[in-house]
Amino acid sequence: MQTDGYAGYNEVGRRPDVIQLACFAHARRKFEHALKNDKKRACWMLKRIRYLYMVERKARELGLSSEERYRFRQRHSIRQLDKMYQWLLKNRAEVVPKSAIGQAIDYTLSLWTRLKRYVEDGRLEIDNNLVENSIRPVAIGRKNYLFAGSHNGAKWAAIFYTILANAELNGLEPMSYLKELLKILPDYPVKELENLLPANWENHSIN
Repeated sequence: MQTDGYAGYNEVGRRPDVIQLACFAHARRKFEHALKNDKKRACWMLKRIRYLYMVERKARELGLSSEERYRFRQRHSIRQLDKMYQWLLKNRAEVVPKSAIGQAIDYTLSLWTRLKRYVEDGRLEIDNNLVENSIRPVAIGRKNYLFAGSHNGAKWAAIFYTILANAELNGLEPMSYLKELLKILPDYPVKELENLLPANWENHSIN
C-alpha cells in the first residue's frame, strides 16, 4: 500500500498482510516548499531526489523487467539513498524543527523506511503518481455529484472505478470491456470469475 504520510493509513498498515510504502513525490514537495526558507539545504535534497527519478526514467526507457529494474536500482539508487539518509540525520539537528526545511526533514525521516522500500522489489514504484493520475477523474466527479448516497453506494462506486481503471491500465477500452463483460457475466461459472478481470482478459475478444 503506497500512500503519503497521512496517519489515517496507519491502521490499515498494521495488518500483517499489508506492507506500506511512502511516496517520494510527496517528500519532494515538502522540500520544494522549503526553498524560500533554506534554499541551500532544499536544493541539496531536491538534486538527490531528481537523481533517483532519473534512474527510474532510464529503467523505463530501457524497458527493463521487474527483476532487471530491481538490479538496476541496487546498482544506481542504493548508494544515493544512503547519502540522503545520513544527510537527513545530520541536518535535522541543525535546523529549527518548525521551519519549512525542518518540517521537510522530519517528514522524510519519519517515512524513510517506507520511502526506500521501493528499491526492494522491481514491481514497486518510487511514488504513487500513477494512481493519483488515474483517480483524478474520480475527484472531479466527486465535486460534481458530491455524495454517493449511502455507504453501499460508495462501496460499489469504488469497485466500478477500480475495475474500469484497471481495464484502461491493461490496454482495454473501458466501455467496450464493460459491455462485453455484461454480456458474458450472466452465464459465466462463478468459480472462474477471476478470468474476467482486466488483467486476465486476453482470452476474451471485445467486438
